Amino acid sequence: MTPSSAAVRRTSPSAAATRALGVRLGAAAAAGDVIALVGPLGAGKTELARGIARGLEVDEPITSPTFILVAEHAGRTPLFHVDCYRLAGAADALAAGILDERAAEGVTVVEWADRIGAALPPGRLEIVIDGAGDEPRTLDLRATDARHARLLEAVA
Repeated sequence: MTPSSAAVRRTSPSAAATRALGVRLGAAAAAGDVIALVGPLGAGKTELARGIARGLEVDEPITSPTFILVAEHAGRTPLFHVDCYRLAGAADALAAGILDERAAEGVTVVEWADRIGAALPPGRLEIVIDGAGDEPRTLDLRATDARHARLLEAVA
C-alpha cells in the first residue's frame, strides 16, 4: 500500500448488505470514477455492482456481462459494467477496448479486475471481497488516489 492510499475494511453478513454498501458507493460516485472488484466466483461482485447501479439510479436489471464484456446502463450518470472473467490479461482488455475514453463520461465497475492488472487506470477504488456461499464477506476497500478516497467516506 502506498502512503497516498487510503483503506477501509467492512464485513457484509448477506447479499442484501453487500448491495446496500454498493448503494452508498453508487450514490457518492461521479463520472470518471473506476471501481475495481476482485474476489472468487460467488464472492458477491455482481451483488455489489447491483448496489452501485441502484445508487447511480439505474432502473434496469443488472447481470454480469460475462459474454459481452461491457454493459452500459443509463442512470444519473452512465454505468459501464465490465466483466473480465473471460480475459487472459491486460493485452486482451486493451485489444477489446473495454476501458476507453467513455469511462470519463460515467462510472466504470470492473468485475474480475485482477485479470487485467496493468490495463486498469492508476486512479481507482479497489475492492477485494473474501468469502463465498452463505458465509459473511470481508470487503477490503482501497483508494489509490485522493479522488477515489472520497468514496471511502460513503462507507465509513
